[in-house]
Amino acid sequence: MDAIHYLDPNNPVFPNPRRASDELGGLLAAGGNLESATLVKAYSSGIFPWYEEDQPILWWSPPTRAVMFPGGIHVSRSLKKAIKRENWTVSSDARFAEVVEYCAATRENASGTWITPDMKAAYNQLHREGHAHSVEVWKDEALVGGLYGVAVGGMFCGESMFSLAANASKIALVCLSATLFNRGFELIDCQLENDHLTSMGATLLSRDDFLNRLAICRQKSCHWPSNWILARL
Repeated sequence: MDAIHYLDPNNPVFPNPRRASDELGGLLAAGGNLESATLVKAYSSGIFPWYEEDQPILWWSPPTRAVMFPGGIHVSRSLKKAIKRENWTVSSDARFAEVVEYCAATRENASGTWITPDMKAAYNQLHREGHAHSVEVWKDEALVGGLYGVAVGGMFCGESMFSLAANASKIALVCLSATLFNRGFELIDCQLENDHLTSMGATLLSRDDFLNRLAICRQKSCHWPSNWILARL
């Protein structure tokens, strides 16, 4: 096992993500900062931050990576019916800060949150700089679900999602998959596996496979979509 690398808080330099500790679930480094340049470099290298408020910043490159392929999401029969039956609309980047706040609140109510105040500030700054994006799901003009993450070339790195109404976060994923496919994106990074993502078509890649695909995706020039229309699904 390679030793955990400690990053300079003023000039963090990430080690090769292939050196992350499998024994510690892919922990690669600790320390550094959450400045935009640091986060962009991390995501472009297949590394993401994940830590709690009483910990140093921890950086990860897990041995297996949960991903979705745009256009390949599984939409159940019941979800298709819900999409057609209810009055849903979808937008992007309309309420980025609110989506982040809702994601943090729902995680905190469940079992703690890694979306600390510093993380909120960092991703809001990434959004202002055009790197981070949100998808919002509305029902009867109320914001009821959504997700946010970071775009790297032809890949979208999903960070978190929330749902205040049945199926809302699923609809956000369905729209994300369909819309990014139409704009030439090749990969959605879901980071860690869970039952919700697996049921919708997420699959696992080895670290090496993921990083090899990322090396191709980050060379693409994909513009973030401006039109998110549910009726196209």
